[in-house]
Amino acid sequence: MSFQSLQLAPALLTSLQALGFDNPTPIQADAIPAVLSGQDLLASAETGSGKTAAFLLPILHRLLSRETHGVPRALVLAPTRELAQQIVKHGEALAEHSPLKFVLLQGGANIGPQCERLASGVDVVVATPGRLLDHLIKGSLSLSAIETVVFDEADRLLDMGFKDEIQRIRRRLPAKRQSLLFSATIDSAIEELANVLLEQPVRINVAGTNRAATPITQQFFAVDEEKKQKLAAYLIGKNNWRQVLVFARTKQLVDEYVNEFILDGLPASALHGDKTQGHRNKALEQFKEGKIRVLVATDVAARGIDIPELEVVFNLELPYVAEDYIHRIGRTGRAGKAGLALSFVSVDEEWMLQELEVLLDERLTPQWVPGFEPDLNREPKNIKRNSNSARKSRDKKRILGQRAPKRR
Repeated sequence: MSFQSLQLAPALLTSLQALGFDNPTPIQADAIPAVLSGQDLLASAETGSGKTAAFLLPILHRLLSRETHGVPRALVLAPTRELAQQIVKHGEALAEHSPLKFVLLQGGANIGPQCERLASGVDVVVATPGRLLDHLIKGSLSLSAIETVVFDEADRLLDMGFKDEIQRIRRRLPAKRQSLLFSATIDSAIEELANVLLEQPVRINVAGTNRAATPITQQFFAVDEEKKQKLAAYLIGKNNWRQVLVFARTKQLVDEYVNEFILDGLPASALHGDKTQGHRNKALEQFKEGKIRVLVATDVAARGIDIPELEVVFNLELPYVAEDYIHRIGRTGRAGKAGLALSFVSVDEEWMLQELEVLLDERLTPQWVPGFEPDLNREPKNIKRNSNSARKSRDKKRILGQRAPKRR
């Protein structure tokens, strides 16, 4: 199948050709016809699968069929500023040969220029929930003409506590509209949200959920907590990696790791929720341009960074929510390209590794790096304890990279 066979508007086909895209990805091939038909949609696909174009292309096609433009008729809700920026960037590239205009409504930025942009006339609104409500309350935006609304990364919208904001926004939308819900994972909370937002949706599940993209090589290393950053710095230097995304669990750890990488001679910057939008934008741009070698981030960046050439992702700590691991490592291996994900596991994180094994449905045995071997006598502090001491002993041996003997 080609994009030509989907009978998209000529302006969109011209943009796709200029961008070097000839054939749709599986999620695009399934979703575009469904959206063009006007049906509601509940879709899940692995990260990096091309789902942004899966909803933007049919939305833009339908808008181009209208004689008049400049009225907001499509709304895309995104959980993070970075993801919203990414959607606008993709959308403007696809709409380059058309009169359609986008606006980005995000917190952490001056609301004045956003109001001016809205007043000048736009067709597609891409917004984070809080800033969208700011504009609705201010009266600078009306949703009365919205025909299609997209809830992108819906699972993350719920994780970040936007359920009430979604309900408030829903009440401002026309009763008759098309609603599209995209989520990397489908669980009971997403099903409940879909029952409220969607009417008899088409359901699409491409390549299964909760799976890492196949081009990504995943490796796990057993290492003591205090040695994690040093091991990361050692591997970055040894392999001469020039662009590395590192995930840490908390803002404090992010800042600490950045300082340590800089002391090790590796230019680094931080990306987390306490940083201003200006700092976050600058850090991303410097990372993309190669001015900094290591970008250290919390999960706020797990779904908002799109760097096609990014080859390596580090997890210095496993995430508390196993599904977030998929989104983290999905920043590499984009669009079918090969990627590498390295995860460091301390003895305290055994329970997280177990949950990840259940999610991925595979056995994960960490390896050792000479010179960074874990302390075999260290006792776990925060591990979820099992009353069976023999079980704990076997688990500890496995987390340290040793296979425990099987029960007879």
